[in-house]
Amino acid sequence: MVNCPVCDAVLELDEEELDEGDPVDCSECGAELLVTGKDPLELQPADDVEDDDEEDFDFDEEDDEESLDEEEDDEEEEDWK
Repeated sequence: MVNCPVCDAVLELDEEELDEGDPVDCSECGAELLVTGKDPLELQPADDVEDDDEEDFDFDEEDDEESLDEEEDDEEEEDWK
């Protein structure tokens, strides 16, 4: 058994049937949750997990673009020499 991270209600879930990333709804408060761990079973609000993923992705994408721009600038400088 696991508790809802939003309202602390006890959720009766078949833990063997769940995999990491599976969606779960709290029967008490209606919160949309995601399984974030299996042993022990851990749940997080879906909004928190999605926000974390989006922030990481955006941050990495910006870093990659900056790195590519710097590499292109270096190549252009070498061509002029």
